[in-house]
Amino acid sequence: MSRTARTTAAGLAGAAAVALLSGCSAGGSSGAAEQGGSAPTLRVQAGTQQVTVQPTQYCLDGSGERYAGTPPVVEVPSDSTIALTVSDAVAEQGWSVQVFDDQLQQRLGDVDVEDGTRVFTGINSSDVVPASFYLVVVETSDDDACNGLSGAWPVGFIRSGDATTG
Repeated sequence: MSRTARTTAAGLAGAAAVALLSGCSAGGSSGAAEQGGSAPTLRVQAGTQQVTVQPTQYCLDGSGERYAGTPPVVEVPSDSTIALTVSDAVAEQGWSVQVFDDQLQQRLGDVDVEDGTRVFTGINSSDVVPASFYLVVVETSDDDACNGLSGAWPVGFIRSGDATTG
């Protein structure tokens, strides 16, 4: 992940925490709007659950947007593959996954995703030490669009059947 993307993503933690109280829905750091001029969504599948996630922030048609809403929280069984599916525009721009604690305040790690990837299945629900955690899909930022604001899609997970789940 580029330094710009990391810097933007670091600012995302605070924005995403605020977004937990307020929320999100809308377009991409590449400035490439999806059909209909709205921000792309993220599709998450884990176990038998499938959810659509709206962004908390996005660069849509050259304008940085932040959105109100509450990121979804998915209950997943232990040892389940988490599949993350992004739009073609986000895949072309590039993206990564940041792992946060259950309060979306402390970043626990980063997962690089190969450029051009639309579907990523390299995370297992048992990979993260706390039983409750957030994954934030972060689009690679474009310094020339929206002052480097990157798209961000947070989604929470609670590992079911885990003795440490509170």
